[in-house]
Amino acid sequence: MLYTFDFAGLRIPANVSGQPEAVPGGFVVPSGPVALLHPFGDTEFYRHGWNSWSPSGWARTDGETIGIKDSPNRLLTADDAANETPHSHSGAAVGAVAGSDGDVLLLGALGLGSPRVGADRNVLWGRAEDDTADWFVAYGPERQVFADYADLVSQRLGRRTGRAGTVWSSWYSYFEGIDEELVARTVTDLAGYPFDVFQLDDGWEPIVGDWTAGPKFPSGMGATARTIADAGFTPGLWLAPLIALPGSELARSRPDLLVQGEDGHPLVTGYNWGSHYYSLDTTQDEVKDHLREVFERVVGWGYRYLKLDFMYAGAVAGRRSLPLHREAVYREAVQHIRSVVGDSVYLLGCGVPMIPSVGVFDGARVGPDVGAFWDNAERVGDPSGVGARNSIVSSINRTWMKRLYEVDPDAVYFRSIRSLLDDAERRALRDTAAILEFRSTSDPIAWLNESEREQLTRYMQETSVIEQTGRYSFRIDGRDVDLTPIVTGTAVTDAASLVV
Repeated sequence: MLYTFDFAGLRIPANVSGQPEAVPGGFVVPSGPVALLHPFGDTEFYRHGWNSWSPSGWARTDGETIGIKDSPNRLLTADDAANETPHSHSGAAVGAVAGSDGDVLLLGALGLGSPRVGADRNVLWGRAEDDTADWFVAYGPERQVFADYADLVSQRLGRRTGRAGTVWSSWYSYFEGIDEELVARTVTDLAGYPFDVFQLDDGWEPIVGDWTAGPKFPSGMGATARTIADAGFTPGLWLAPLIALPGSELARSRPDLLVQGEDGHPLVTGYNWGSHYYSLDTTQDEVKDHLREVFERVVGWGYRYLKLDFMYAGAVAGRRSLPLHREAVYREAVQHIRSVVGDSVYLLGCGVPMIPSVGVFDGARVGPDVGAFWDNAERVGDPSGVGARNSIVSSINRTWMKRLYEVDPDAVYFRSIRSLLDDAERRALRDTAAILEFRSTSDPIAWLNESEREQLTRYMQETSVIEQTGRYSFRIDGRDVDLTPIVTGTAVTDAASLVV
């Protein structure tokens, strides 16, 4: 049906599927395709990525699109890249175009179904694979319309209130090279420092897909959890429960439990660890039983903070035992995990589909892996690639998501050794984490000099007062910080470009 939205004098003709309903801040439109005819011509478009690592940000409709390009294997890790073309500005769930008066016109889905929002010089459109979600349409100040959208999503999908506190993770120091003796030494060194969580990352398991203690933890994962807890930290653990490497016991013995391709063989859904990997078909009762067993075991060991990684794999397109929409399948799987671990366990999602995770995860990563370097020389031009700048850009463009769950911009650095980051770059990472209100690091105390240890202690103890003064500018405890040169790529990092 044809409808005209009236926003305090700005009239937006639209093609919608049903009668819109006025709500505070805008209108709710019934599910179905939406096309809004805007008068702004070529302007800025906000593109939102589908999962944690998918690039997000503003770009002009008459300019280069934001997306993952020229890397076929990477397309499997970002659902929205499957629809990426050189001249199509589109993203997942929510998008917006900038008006001539500084306000923005926003269109956002209020549920699942792989909704996409795109724009050209005259139209802001929305459509979904599975037309079950309503839409929100609003025009107004940028931060207000995104806040109104986030609040409506939370009303539909829920909002958890768990807080992680400060986190130390093993990943950006030791990567997969962890063992129980190293962990015990690191825990001892950290005793007395202001961390709430000590989280073991990848490397404790024998192989991805088989979630038991590997040979480097001969005393068992329960013993390591007790070591962590005895030092005063909440034990944390990394898992990737919805994927399996081909050499895992699960993939070798039960390939029928995996998502299948059209050829009737397990579907390759990504690449890492020098291999491809598969996704579990969580519509099968045996897979649900497997997940229950895994998470009862992990919680039984004593881990109360769980980082669940590569979770997008539960929502890839493929053949499952039941013909349900893939985002609904994913959400049912993480709700099942939540029911097993209970409400007291903190769940941090990484590589998660962003909107389908609302109301189930306590926190979510909102950018790619950070890295102890600024730009990724191996993937120049790939905004999802590992690196500090990419992490800042995607994370700061998702500041509005703090109303949905805790948002994790990834680890910050204090160390000057084993790092290519300079002082200004490290400070930009720490400012971003302060703005997003999630503080974590992987720096071992043994790698820090006395000054760096003092910086770490002071930073992790802070609870900053944050005021947003512009799209990429903020006031942190009265100190003005402008990240615009970093996000827009208009300047290199230096102290003058970061602090007003």
